[in-house]
Amino acid sequence: MIYLAQTDTTAGFLSKDYQMLNAVKNRPISTPCLICMTEFSVLLSFTRVPNKHKNFVRKAKKTSFIYPNLKSFRVIKDHPHEDFLKSHTWLFSSSANEHKKAFDEQWARHKADIIIDEELFEDTPSRILRLNRSKMKKIRSCE
Repeated sequence: MIYLAQTDTTAGFLSKDYQMLNAVKNRPISTPCLICMTEFSVLLSFTRVPNKHKNFVRKAKKTSFIYPNLKSFRVIKDHPHEDFLKSHTWLFSSSANEHKKAFDEQWARHKADIIIDEELFEDTPSRILRLNRSKMKKIRSCE
C-alpha cells in the first residue's frame, strides 16, 4: 500500500514496504529508505542514539539522521502529518517524485494507492546528518 501525503517537509510517498516505494519511484529496489515515526520510543526499537547526540536529536526539527547502524530515521513532532503517522507507528518514506526527477503532482497521485492530503506541494526536503559515537557529519543541508 502506497500512501501520498504532505509530510512535515515535502509531498511524500509512505509505505510499510520500502521495495514497493522504490519500484514506484523507478529506482533500484535495494535502495534504503528513511523511516518516519512520531515517538522516540519507536526510534529506540530500531537503533541506539549515541549519548553525545541524544539532546540534539530530541530537539531537531525537519532533520533526518543516519545512525551508526546505517539506517536513517526522522521523528516528526508538532506537524499535522504526525496524526497520520501515529496510526501506523512507523512508515518508510520517500519524496513523491520519480527517481532523479522533479515533483509532478499528477504523476504522484496516479502512483499512490491512497491519497491522504488533498493539498500537496514540493517544499524544502529535510536536512540529513550522519551520527557516529562522537561526531556529526552534514550530508544534506537545506537552509
